Amino acid sequence: MDKPSDLILIQDALAGSSAAFDQLMVRYQDRLVHSLEHSLGSRDDALEVAQQAFIQAWRRLSTFRGESAFYSWIYRIARNVASSHNRRQRLRTTSLESFTDATGFEPVDARQSAIPDHELEKAEQLQAVQLALQQIPEDFRQPLVMKEIDGFSYEEIAQVLDIPLGTVRSRIFRARQELAERLKRSLRPES
Repeated sequence: MDKPSDLILIQDALAGSSAAFDQLMVRYQDRLVHSLEHSLGSRDDALEVAQQAFIQAWRRLSTFRGESAFYSWIYRIARNVASSHNRRQRLRTTSLESFTDATGFEPVDARQSAIPDHELEKAEQLQAVQLALQQIPEDFRQPLVMKEIDGFSYEEIAQVLDIPLGTVRSRIFRARQELAERLKRSLRPES
């Protein structure tokens, strides 16, 4: 049996079928979370942002014009939610630093992702790539993640980010150069 198209599911969801929207979520949630995880650096944060993005998409579904793919639309929503999330994280980090300065107590990060795994070289390399990726400015990192991890075309990236195609190409080129340079420095054996 053929799967219903995104547009049919959207029409059904707009007609009141929450099951249709659930199908859209199931269809795209893994891809969205995977992309956000690379952008945010944390699976927990990616899951939280994706959930918020789908909630906003459900509330604003009537504004979907069908000029782009549904995934492009939900990705743009998630990107905006992620930006807000990052602002809140920076505020929270500042608060933790103030707390540490005031009390002399250093809070422990109990997340599984915070525990270094020195036994696996691949895990270390992945961590180095993610760290280097996080250090690249957002304007360059986002198109690179969309191209290399999400598989967007240059044209789709230009549409989602609302920037010219040439700008997409130059930002991806520059992001690749910066990522390679950062990785070269971080993976260089210490002498």
